Amino acid sequence: MNDFEKNVQYKGNDAIDSAWGFIVSFGFFATMFIIATVIHYIGS
Repeated sequence: MNDFEKNVQYKGNDAIDSAWGFIVSFGFFATMFIIATVIHYIGS
């Protein structure tokens, strides 16, 4: 076993971190879509 496996600095769950990253990126693109849709309907 190498030193990195013995001395883990971050003991959090990777699934929670990846889910959080997915939610944040999905929220960003959903916000962009909503803003673009509002601008589209205002312009027409």
